[in-house]
Amino acid sequence: MHVAFHAGVAFTDEGRVLKSLKKNSETLAAKGVKIFGPRRYKTVFRPVLNDLDTQVADLASRQNLKTLLPSEPNAQRTIFSSQGFASEPPLALQDGQLYPLAGRRMALLEQVYHDHEIELFMGLRNPGSFIPKLLMTFSEQSRAEIIRNTDLSCLSWIGMIEDIRDLAPSIQITLWSNEDTPFIWGDVIRALAGLDEDTAIVDEHDLLLSLLDEAGQNKVLELTEQGSPPDRISLKDHLANIFEDHVQAEKVEEELHLPGWNDEIVDAFSELYEQDLDRLCEIPGVRVLKP
Repeated sequence: MHVAFHAGVAFTDEGRVLKSLKKNSETLAAKGVKIFGPRRYKTVFRPVLNDLDTQVADLASRQNLKTLLPSEPNAQRTIFSSQGFASEPPLALQDGQLYPLAGRRMALLEQVYHDHEIELFMGLRNPGSFIPKLLMTFSEQSRAEIIRNTDLSCLSWIGMIEDIRDLAPSIQITLWSNEDTPFIWGDVIRALAGLDEDTAIVDEHDLLLSLLDEAGQNKVLELTEQGSPPDRISLKDHLANIFEDHVQAEKVEEELHLPGWNDEIVDAFSELYEQDLDRLCEIPGVRVLKP
């Protein structure tokens, strides 16, 4: 069986993945795909993974995780979705690294499900916007301590992915940039569910539509609902052009409230982020979905 973990990161999903999977439940059921959301993580996975963080995860708890996989004869793939798998948000920035616990957590899941094909799916986000949003969820004291003891300019996603590859080498990793999701949403869902690339996805362009003005929405619907839509590459190019001309700025721009965090810092991180995405493409066992 294929066991797929959708693990965030924070501020990238807002429950959209699970909603989309449920909208496509008929297609997934026909392919033997079973879906479990954050409730399963909170009640069963989180206690075991939190014990791991304190070095006391016990064998019985780990064995209990094996019983979560469906036993139906037609079950081919199980999807567990929760941003907590790689780390709870309060622990997502420690020791000078983003998600420093992700490697050890994935290693445990690799051990538990070693008889199965394990995949990890994560949407990444520009650290220039991710870091301030994350820090503002911490208490003032914790935030001040992290800022004082961490070189924030060195933070990237490379360390997290390299840790996972080192500690859980058999897990195949699929990544995408959260900033690209309006254009590749169907690709994300198909990859997560193990579907063929030409499989139709219900409401595939809903996220993009939600960001556009009425004229842009009409253009997308006209383009995607015509009898012979453009090929996949041309379609994405058309959608990108529509987005550029008709995006509602207030839907994509956000204020970052961390004192001292300005546009120059975000621009510097943006440049490094693009370089990191290219580097991630070159790591064995890592796939990066792009428009």
